[in-house]
Amino acid sequence: MSNAWLILGASSAMARAFTRLAAADGAHVILAGRDATDLTILARDAEMRGAASAAAMPFDTRKPESFTALVTALTAIDATPNIAVFAGSMVSQAEVEANPAAIAGMISDNLTGPSQLLLMALPDMIARPGGAIVGVSSVSGDRGRASNFGYGAGKAGFTAFLSGLRARLSRSKVHVMTVKPGFVDTAMTWGLPGLFLVASPDDAAKRIWRGAKRKRNVIYVPGFWWMIMTIIKHVPEFIFKKMKF
Repeated sequence: MSNAWLILGASSAMARAFTRLAAADGAHVILAGRDATDLTILARDAEMRGAASAAAMPFDTRKPESFTALVTALTAIDATPNIAVFAGSMVSQAEVEANPAAIAGMISDNLTGPSQLLLMALPDMIARPGGAIVGVSSVSGDRGRASNFGYGAGKAGFTAFLSGLRARLSRSKVHVMTVKPGFVDTAMTWGLPGLFLVASPDDAAKRIWRGAKRKRNVIYVPGFWWMIMTIIKHVPEFIFKKMKF
């Protein structure tokens, strides 16, 4: 059976690159996000690259009423259902502290919205096993840092959600992979100070695609971030809280 991919946050740089890989593989793709014009262009591009079908649909993490139509569209395709979550947002720590209400939208974008949609899709994915759920979290969720603990909180929650979901589906032949990107050259990171070893969206998408095919549980993108975060997670708290990053 062919594959169908529901790609959430499809306008992001990594999602665009991932969509091109899915299209070249002959999959059906549903591109979901806020920018209808951009998504329509992406859908046509996917068709030209070999997608079995391509559709653009609205998706807003903060509007759960948009979720049902997406799940229904995925269910309607005669193919193995797969979901890739690239949706998310990052508000600077300074802005969150100046306007505490801003954290609510960011948590919705990074945790509650995607998690609710995935839960809604579970029955169909279990009924038609063999698919995958790819959830893009972040290395920022591995340990709260003074510079972005608001953003890190949402990603830490999504990482925990995906871990539990992976255990929940382990006997249902639906694989769940957690992706933890470091610095990737996307709109979310443009202009941020202190960036180093920045990966391209294409390289990140290729690693994500290979990881999903190989049924990896957790991957870091690029891979060297596993070592960086292993070190950071093991720094004693009395030292860590004095570090400025």
